[in-house]
Amino acid sequence: MSGRSVRTLALAVATLTAAFTGAGAQRPAAPHWIVTWSASQSWMDARPAAGTPDGVPTYVNRTIREIVHTTLGGDSVRVRLSNEYGDRPLVIGDARVARRAGGANTGAGSDRALTFGGQAAVTIGAGATVVSDPIAYQVPPLSDLVVSLYLPDSARTSTRHPLGLQTTYVSGAGDFAAATAFAADTAFRSWVFLSGVDVTNAQAAGAIVTIGNSITDGYASTPDENRRWPDVLAQRLLTTPGAPVMSVANAGISGNRVLNPGAGPSALARFGRDVLLQPGVRDVIIMESINDIGRANFSRNPDDSVSAAAIIFGLSQLAERARERGLVVYGATLTPFEGSEPYYSAASEAKRQAVNAWIRTSGAFDGVIDFDAVMRDPSHPARFLPAYDSGDHLHPGDAGYRAMAESIDLGLFRAPPPHR
Repeated sequence: MSGRSVRTLALAVATLTAAFTGAGAQRPAAPHWIVTWSASQSWMDARPAAGTPDGVPTYVNRTIREIVHTTLGGDSVRVRLSNEYGDRPLVIGDARVARRAGGANTGAGSDRALTFGGQAAVTIGAGATVVSDPIAYQVPPLSDLVVSLYLPDSARTSTRHPLGLQTTYVSGAGDFAAATAFAADTAFRSWVFLSGVDVTNAQAAGAIVTIGNSITDGYASTPDENRRWPDVLAQRLLTTPGAPVMSVANAGISGNRVLNPGAGPSALARFGRDVLLQPGVRDVIIMESINDIGRANFSRNPDDSVSAAAIIFGLSQLAERARERGLVVYGATLTPFEGSEPYYSAASEAKRQAVNAWIRTSGAFDGVIDFDAVMRDPSHPARFLPAYDSGDHLHPGDAGYRAMAESIDLGLFRAPPPHR
C-alpha cells in the first residue's frame, strides 16, 4: 500500500471514529461534582428472629424531612438516595431541597423540586442507589439544607445512617415535601435513604473524606450542633484565610471495624463506596480499629480475636487502595481508652500502641495526624486528658473533638496529590 493510501485510510478511520465518539465536536464540559455532605449507609436488621416483631420502622404516605449541614457551598446541587439494604423497591413520590429556616421549616422561596431522569417520582430497586438530576441552586457553605422525601408506598427504613446526631422529622399522612412550615408527627436522629449531597464549585480543590468509627461519627458530641471533629475541620478550612477550599465528607459509622462487619459493613468492605467513589475526593483521613481491638475482649466469636498484625494489614490495604487511585492518604493514630469497660485491657492497650507505632513510622501514609498525642493525658498516657473526655473514657466530648480538628495542620491539604 502506498504512503498516500495509508494516509487516506487513516483519515477515513479518524473520521469514522469521530462520528461515533463525537471527537472534535464542541461539547460542554461535564460538571465537576464535589461531595459537600455524606452519610455512610448501614443497616437496621431486616430479619428479626421468628416470633418477634419487626423492629424496622416502616412509613407509608408520610413525608420525611432530613437536615444536612453543608461544608462546601456551590452553584448547583444534586442528591444521592440509597436503598442498599432494602428488601423491596423504594418509591419516592416527591423530593425537594430547600434552605432551612429553623426546626423542620424551610426558608420562603428557597424550595426546589428534585427530578430523576426528568420525572418527579422514582423507584429505587433493592440494593440500588440513584442520583437526582442536577439543578442550578445557590448552596451556602457551612449551612443547613433540608431534603424532603415523600413516601407514597410502604417504605421500610432498613437503609440508614444510625447515629445521625441530627433530628429528622416525619409528617402525618400526606405529601408535605414542599411545605414551608412542617408539622412533625414523629422525629428521630438518623438519616434514612439519603447518602450524599454534591455541589459544583469552580474554586474548590476537592473533597477530604474521613473514614472511621464512632469517634469520627461524633458519638457523645452535642446533637444538632455539628460538633464532630470533621465538622470543625470543615469550618476551619472554609473560614481560615489562605486555606484550600475543600469540602469534608464524614464517612464514619459508629461501631465500625476494619476487618469484620458489625455495625455496618467493615471498612475494607465499604471503602470503595464511601471513599473512592465520593465525587471530587482528593484526600482521605483513616482513623479505624478501636472496635477491632476492644471487641476482642468480650466477643464470643473467635473471628473477633484479631491481632495487631491483622489490623495493620487491613489498614495497609486501605492506604494502598487510596494511593492507587491517586489520593493523598493520612493515617490518624488511635486515641486512648483506658477506663472504658469492657474495651480496655492490658492486651488491648498493647495492640493500640503497636498500631499507633506502625501508623507513625511505616511510611504507608502520605502523612500522619497524631490524635493520640493531642488527646492523651501526659501524666497517664493510656487515658484521655480529662478536659477532652466525654465521660465514658472512649469518646471525646465537644472540647475533645474541637481539639482534634484544631490539631490538624491545614497546610497538609494545599499540595496536589503526589500520585497523579
